[in-house]
Amino acid sequence: MLDELLLASAGRFVSVTFTKRDGSSRVMNGRLGVTKYLKGGVSTLNPDTYITLYDTVSKGYRAVNRATIQSVTFGGVTHVAV
Repeated sequence: MLDELLLASAGRFVSVTFTKRDGSSRVMNGRLGVTKYLKGGVSTLNPDTYITLYDTVSKGYRAVNRATIQSVTFGGVTHVAV
């Protein structure tokens, strides 16, 4: 459900808290739909499993596993997984 809220952010800045592959938690600030820095090629990530965000702090694209999203904040509202 939080992944659907993230997709509904429609390009607005979002903050996502999720569990990384190594088990640690990460907070990432970014946006969906950024295409300015793409260099061509095709994403090999399964869109049913991962959401690609542009991380505005690290200045790069990052993949977030939909199943490990803990919270999503956008528009001044925080949505937390139950």
